[in-house]
Amino acid sequence: MPGTVDPVDAALREAAAVGPFFALCPEGRPFDQGRLPLAHVYSAPEGPLVARIDAVAAALRTGDRRVAASIAFQGLAARLWSVALGAAVLGERLPDLGPERLRWNPARTAPDDLWLPTPRQAARDDGDLPAALRSAVLHGHLLPLHRATIAVCSVSSRVLWGNAASALVGSLRVLHGWCRTAGRPRAADRALSLCRSVLDDPLMRETGTLHEDAGAPAFVRRGCCLYYRVPGGGLCGDCVLAHCR
Repeated sequence: MPGTVDPVDAALREAAAVGPFFALCPEGRPFDQGRLPLAHVYSAPEGPLVARIDAVAAALRTGDRRVAASIAFQGLAARLWSVALGAAVLGERLPDLGPERLRWNPARTAPDDLWLPTPRQAARDDGDLPAALRSAVLHGHLLPLHRATIAVCSVSSRVLWGNAASALVGSLRVLHGWCRTAGRPRAADRALSLCRSVLDDPLMRETGTLHEDAGAPAFVRRGCCLYYRVPGGGLCGDCVLAHCR
């Protein structure tokens, strides 16, 4: 019908209102040859993923490729979680973010790094949004990204899964705070519930502990992302090393 708003597009627009990290590249931007299907990035990491790790290493001024690979993984994980979680929480729709459809430009920053072609479709959820979120992001993207990262750099598997959990809770904290400020307490509760479900997946279950601190979600990792090894770097707020002092 004329004027009918597609629910998936509406969910993505609601997510984008939270901030650029929760948004996809806006429609109408010029064609970008640097955009690659993430499926290609995962299957041929020697090109785009290595280039991204090199760029992160240069930005952090570190020669330790494990640190750069860790931070590169966490950055992309945070983008994927933010887009999916924002749409699922605010629009109660999970877009089809399949790695064959979703494209990434490793040289861009949010929101221009991720682009989804139209028509944008809903992911199949069978009425179980938490399971759909786990399937779409954790198993559909982060598991192959984890394998690709380890294939090009000898970074610890435990570090990467800890990063996946930390990225999820980082997105949760921003979204939860935004929902509370916007007067949407049910959405804030939905965000927390969805994240608890994801963190209960076997891939994430041993990564850390989610709790509430003064009404806001907080997380304590059981591992470290290695950022303290960066020149001038320190410990992240959720780092196990910070909580052992």
